Amino acid sequence: MTRQVGLAEIGQISVPVQDVERATAFYRDRLGMRHLFTAPPGLSFFACGTVRLMLSRPEGPDLAQHGSVLDFRVPEIQHAYQTLLDRGVRFHDAPHLVAKMDTHDLWMAFFYDSEDNMLALMEEAPHR
Repeated sequence: MTRQVGLAEIGQISVPVQDVERATAFYRDRLGMRHLFTAPPGLSFFACGTVRLMLSRPEGPDLAQHGSVLDFRVPEIQHAYQTLLDRGVRFHDAPHLVAKMDTHDLWMAFFYDSEDNMLALMEEAPHR
């Protein structure tokens, strides 16, 4: 009997970076993420809820691309936006309404890390 495989949980997300030290400083100091550890050859790991975030140089020239957009859930997007702006984070846009849902409104704001990977803040603001 063959067991079915269904992917349902992310354990780690890898983000390609050109300069691991610079990116580590950005994620730690500007985004305020908890740095877990650094491992040779040039890997840096962060706590991201139940998921681990790994920063690393691309393994070959064909893999030198930007990563997926990571959406960081925040309870108050305007506050998170202003805090990151004050830390020198470069935003693509200000927080804006993306979608009105039945139970909440989805707000997003996109920004760049030190390697020009696009990231995002997201708030699912309940209707009041």
